[in-house]
Amino acid sequence: MGSLVFNEKANKMNSYCAILVFIGTTNTASIFFNLILVKKLNMRFPVVILVVLNAILFVNCGAKKNTDVSFLESQKENSLKAPKLNVFVPRKSSAEQVPVLIFVHGGNWNSGRKGTYDLLGRNFASKGVVTVIPDYTLSPNATYDDMAKQIVSVIQWTKNNISQYNGNPNQIFITGHSAGGHLGALAVMNPKYGIDSNSISGIILNDAAGLDMKNYLEGNPPTSKDDYLTTWTSNPEQWKAASPIYFLNKNTPPFLIYVGDKTYNSIKVANSRFLSAMKPFQPDVTPIRLNKKHVPMVVQYFYPWSDRFDEVIDFMKSNIK
Repeated sequence: MGSLVFNEKANKMNSYCAILVFIGTTNTASIFFNLILVKKLNMRFPVVILVVLNAILFVNCGAKKNTDVSFLESQKENSLKAPKLNVFVPRKSSAEQVPVLIFVHGGNWNSGRKGTYDLLGRNFASKGVVTVIPDYTLSPNATYDDMAKQIVSVIQWTKNNISQYNGNPNQIFITGHSAGGHLGALAVMNPKYGIDSNSISGIILNDAAGLDMKNYLEGNPPTSKDDYLTTWTSNPEQWKAASPIYFLNKNTPPFLIYVGDKTYNSIKVANSRFLSAMKPFQPDVTPIRLNKKHVPMVVQYFYPWSDRFDEVIDFMKSNIK
């Protein structure tokens, strides 16, 4: 009996999936359709599960994932440990090349992986943006400088290869959450890394950490008890070199900045200092403040109906070179 009931519900779910793919044209309509089906089929699935399933169906239909692409020129061809990247491409073909977004994940510089953010990549791609999501070597196996250099390699790889994925190499934007925001900004802004600021159309910071590591570490020196001593060293000059705030100038790419009202105090302080230092160069930048904690600031991109997509894409459109 149990098996029969399960098979009946499985068949209903298969029909549900097929109908969704066929008639679902808007996120609002498809969510509405979920609610009708819950009542119609008397299914005991929570609404949230159906909504998430629906989102996954639409996003998977709208994007193609290219997995574990090598981007480091010096890495051995058969190296399993070398970080790689994923590329998410709009499934709908376009005669024209489309804008590109590089997303750098966070994780306190010592954790995180690209695969966690597949939904973010698929969501942006389904909305017409080729999205690149790299891994990078984490502390204690790398310093911030090593990480930043790898993000530089990601940018260079994107510039040289993204046209193969129908991305426009002249319309590259970079974004990151938490430590990823720091690394993305630093790779572009610190001149020692050699990235031409004109080659980056814009930087989107999402609750970025580490924008002024010098100020933070002067009050919270790294110790041997944590990875920060490896990540940042004990040299104050290195702390300054690690801080994007000291590299703001008139040529810095335009910014879109998000800050969570419930985020960590250190992030609030760093963003406030960064915005103040930016005023002489980009006086019109006003951060978008959201009533969220730190992690939900990035989780919101897992849902295709988030308002953030329209905001980011509008920013990209207004800064395409």
